[in-house]
Amino acid sequence: MIEAARKPSGVVAAKYGLWAAAVLLLAGCPGPAQETKSPPSELKFTLIFSRHGVRSPIWTNEQLDQYSAEPWPKWDVPPGYLTPHGEKLMRLFGAYDRAYFVRAGLLSANGCSEAGQVFFSADTDERTIHTARALAAGMLPGCPVVVHSQLKWTHDALFSPFEAGIAPPDRRLAVAATLGRIGNNPAALEDLYRPALETLERVLLGCPAGTPCPPGGKASKKSLFREPTSIAPGQGDHLAVMNGPLQTAGTISESFRLEYTNGMAGRNLGWGRVDESSLRELLSLHAAQANLMWQTPALARPLASNLLSHILKTMEQAVRGRAVPGALGKPGDRVAVVVGHDTNISNMAGALGISWLIQGLPWSDTPPGGALVFEVWREPSSGEYSVRTYFVCQTLDQMRRALPLTLDSPPARAPIFVPACGTTREGFACDWVTFRSAVEGAIEPAFVKP
Repeated sequence: MIEAARKPSGVVAAKYGLWAAAVLLLAGCPGPAQETKSPPSELKFTLIFSRHGVRSPIWTNEQLDQYSAEPWPKWDVPPGYLTPHGEKLMRLFGAYDRAYFVRAGLLSANGCSEAGQVFFSADTDERTIHTARALAAGMLPGCPVVVHSQLKWTHDALFSPFEAGIAPPDRRLAVAATLGRIGNNPAALEDLYRPALETLERVLLGCPAGTPCPPGGKASKKSLFREPTSIAPGQGDHLAVMNGPLQTAGTISESFRLEYTNGMAGRNLGWGRVDESSLRELLSLHAAQANLMWQTPALARPLASNLLSHILKTMEQAVRGRAVPGALGKPGDRVAVVVGHDTNISNMAGALGISWLIQGLPWSDTPPGGALVFEVWREPSSGEYSVRTYFVCQTLDQMRRALPLTLDSPPARAPIFVPACGTTREGFACDWVTFRSAVEGAIEPAFVKP
């Protein structure tokens, strides 16, 4: 409001009141108090944990052909390798990341001046190393970039803790926890997912739509239902293993996704019996299998503890601005890109109790190239740090058609609520101290390698 001036008394006040007020305004009488806006938050550091890009199926054609009436298509790379199409998609993703970071003020629009402040790391598989290289080529084209990785065919404790020799977990507990989630009744899984399982079997065996396939499948072919569901102790990084329809269906449905996102068509895409709509139904089988076997907390926490510990230390190094033992990269890095597997992302989700939903995909799905992202933000006025967590991935259509990703046509993104933070802030931002405590609470120290 305009500040009140001392008014003259009597007739003078009545005659000259309005004139005086106008004079005071023109003379610069103080006006309304101006609202002072706080400086916007600054993005200080981002850690991207990405699944590798589109690959060929892990199972060989001989393994897959056991369940199908017709041969599976041939791929142009060995089993489990990143495809040329998958490499292209990761280059597109890297270019988008650069544009996003430029807009946020984290990187400059051109040149290689900040290439030394972007850290790349990958598991030892061909598909993870080549994915990291493709992301780097898209994000920092023409720049000298090193992708850090251990020797090929060795086990990196970040991604495969128990294959790498970290203290063994309690596998009996893992089995009990898994059975506990399904009422100690493995057969209930078959009943719950029977409609989708029957759809998958019709695709595999070419049975007419709307009619069940012959019991036991076609001659010389394995039926999905031939082996009953069971859960038993596993080996290596498989703390527990599932056998039966859902386990097999999870692998096969993911193979169909790889065909679709690799741009295959005609008889090379489910023998002409798979489209995007049916693929979405089939992917529910893969998501269910992943949720049970990779996200059950008693399995997820031991498997994710070492990875989460190093991720947290990397973020702490960015907050402190000085070296922290166990951190990835070095002080002053602006971005860290770590490329692993869908199992790693699912393990972290199960350990932290987080989930996400991308339109057209199942709950907490981890498609090729999908990434769990942790952003560290700073409030200039208070110096307070906060963390924003989200999942980002290309849509099925963006992958299939290799569509360019831009700020106007971005990948799909879902902000993530971290339950232990309990935040109601925009984007589910969690203050750094609370976030650190939340992640520390999910880490089991016995499974952390210094």
